[in-house]
Amino acid sequence: MKKTNLSKRVIDWYRLNGRKLPWRATSGAHPNPYVVMVSEFMLQQTTVKTVLDYFEPFMRRFPTVQDLAAADLEEVYRLWQGLGYYTRARSLHHAAQTIVNEFGGKFPQEYSQILKLKGFGPYTAASFSALAFNRPETVVDGNVIRVICRLFHLTEPIEQIRTDIVAKAAELTDRKQAADYASAIMDLGAIVCTPKNPQCLLCPWKEACQSCGNPDLEQIPNRTKIGKKEKNGSVCLIFNTKGQILIRKRSEKGLLSGLYEFPWTDNGTPNFEHLKDSGKQVCHIFTHIRLNLKIYTAEYETPPLADSFFVYPEQLKDYPFSTLMKKVCKQMNMDI
Repeated sequence: MKKTNLSKRVIDWYRLNGRKLPWRATSGAHPNPYVVMVSEFMLQQTTVKTVLDYFEPFMRRFPTVQDLAAADLEEVYRLWQGLGYYTRARSLHHAAQTIVNEFGGKFPQEYSQILKLKGFGPYTAASFSALAFNRPETVVDGNVIRVICRLFHLTEPIEQIRTDIVAKAAELTDRKQAADYASAIMDLGAIVCTPKNPQCLLCPWKEACQSCGNPDLEQIPNRTKIGKKEKNGSVCLIFNTKGQILIRKRSEKGLLSGLYEFPWTDNGTPNFEHLKDSGKQVCHIFTHIRLNLKIYTAEYETPPLADSFFVYPEQLKDYPFSTLMKKVCKQMNMDI
């Protein structure tokens, strides 16, 4: 089957079966590139199901790129709480400011210009270019990799054949209907060509698929599993006699920079006097790290750390906290 026929088939399938998502146009490029940009940043390493709960509240608060650019970063963080990977929120905010300050509020359309914006790697730039401007850029995410590997029965480890995967994906990319094609092939992987129990009978490419019916179908693509490193640390909730709790803002470095937190360490116990073991702990997964934190409490009348301060527990909701810190609060029955 010709590649042009494959592209047409999947686009026709998509128009009947594609997911209805709040950041998608009915057909073709989205009329508002800002909508695409926000969704692309939220969807990085995050499922569609999770993003659905965050996208519309974020857009109500920051309906235009000018609104986002003018916003205080802490407010952006508050709207991002729970999505994780907060560097994305910081990069999105920075990109919005660049578009407003350097491009007069108009989104650059050339891939090379888009790639220079903060937070736009090759995948995000390609996806944004296709979905926002119908540019024939090749979008290769996890779903697309799975579809391409199965379609051509590519069984070698992904990292060894990534160039071949991208080349084959590029050959299939529809040159005139790039936006619909990008959405179509991603949806094909999300809805039909799923990791387990793929719905091959519903696939518009079943006649051309070289893996259809093969016993190794679910083992494709060949991904090298990276074991999670385990770390054991602790977190300390410090109270004063007024019932206030100590918080501090994390420095502008690392994964959780710019967020507020309770003092914690990923190695051993915090260096505070008169620690009391609460008997509780939390577990959190950071990509390739499994972090276990024991929860301690302590009492101080004045903040024992630089740049830390006391607030009443009911005020915690006014500060952006990471999912990790929210888990600590939930474990200690504190509302946040």
